[in-house]
Amino acid sequence: MICLAVTGCGETEDNRLTSREVTLTDVEETTETQSSDGLMEVHFIDVGQGDATLIKCGEASMLIDAGDDSKGTMLQNYLMKQGITRLDYLVLTHPDSDHIGGAPVMITKFDIDKVFVSNYEKDNKTYLKLIQALDNKNISYTTPAVGSVYDLGNASFTILGPCASYSDPNNASVALLLQNGKNRFLFTGDAEENAECDMMQTGIDISADVYQAGHHGSKSSSSESFMEKVSPSYAVISCAEGNSYGHPHAQTLNTFRSMGIQVFRTDEQGSIVAESDGTAITWNCAPSQTWKAGEPTQNSAQQVRKEEQPEEQQKQSENDAAEQQKQSENDAAEQQKQSENDQSGQQQIQSDSGKAAQQTAVEVHITKTGEKYHREGCQYLKKSDILITLDEAKRMGYEPCSKCNPPR
Repeated sequence: MICLAVTGCGETEDNRLTSREVTLTDVEETTETQSSDGLMEVHFIDVGQGDATLIKCGEASMLIDAGDDSKGTMLQNYLMKQGITRLDYLVLTHPDSDHIGGAPVMITKFDIDKVFVSNYEKDNKTYLKLIQALDNKNISYTTPAVGSVYDLGNASFTILGPCASYSDPNNASVALLLQNGKNRFLFTGDAEENAECDMMQTGIDISADVYQAGHHGSKSSSSESFMEKVSPSYAVISCAEGNSYGHPHAQTLNTFRSMGIQVFRTDEQGSIVAESDGTAITWNCAPSQTWKAGEPTQNSAQQVRKEEQPEEQQKQSENDAAEQQKQSENDAAEQQKQSENDQSGQQQIQSDSGKAAQQTAVEVHITKTGEKYHREGCQYLKKSDILITLDEAKRMGYEPCSKCNPPR
């Protein structure tokens, strides 16, 4: 017996789940003995810019990813309409928000037998919410070992990744090959070329009929060498219409087109359902014919930077934004107050123009949030220093600082 299980990528000591190793015999028996009349449905759910895929096989079910946090309730309703009351597996390929954001709702609303996660952890709000939801229901979770095989009704799936500990969360995606009879579906999360190369080195057969395009059709995934090994008839791209990342990229679409791969897209066709009877695969819609590539914008890079921020930095960013909003509101109120004072006190200012002229020549300092005006060099000006005239400071309601004793 020749074992193809890869060393160096295993399950954690805690929360270990039982599984069987893949061998050549296992692979051959899976193909030859799998029930050909067992129906399996694969729902590529339209969650906008993100991933969420429901697999139903008999009474068994699995959810791969859960979109972002705005899609949790929508995803819950979708599963309930499909008659899902519990999940045998929840696979969260990696900790990006567009893959795990909706997971806390799934964990709260459904009973789940096994949860598989990436070996990459993040220190941000979205990831911490996920872990808290799992802890609240006392659900264990683990990173499955490459080569492990798990049953899903009459179907089964083989773990292909992550093959190592990567510095990038995308490459650390949990990847799996789902098989029902002779029909094979490949899911790689957001795995990019480095991880794809490692998957090819495992010796496991990664050929598939249906390939969910890695990283939403990004050019960083679906490398030509990888696609030659997979050799799919169909590719499904899950992304949002007009997304700022430019998904799917023209390079990826060109690769698919040159290989004769038929493409389905959630941004154009909504939720896409494939039904496998173990021999043939049927679809709820015809393949897309547009071959239209996305157009990236600057916002995509800003969003990535924000998502990578640790929890404390995110909180600080939120606090800064709230402070800026508060300051804007204060400025607007002060401007309104100043306008009213200008109108009501115009005659008084004119009658005392000599005194006003002297005061406008005097400059003082204020801060963004304080209520006092200051003399230059005051200790309270270290974080914020705004230069205005004494007359303006008085009109805006500022009082003199008692520490630096500014002009009055």
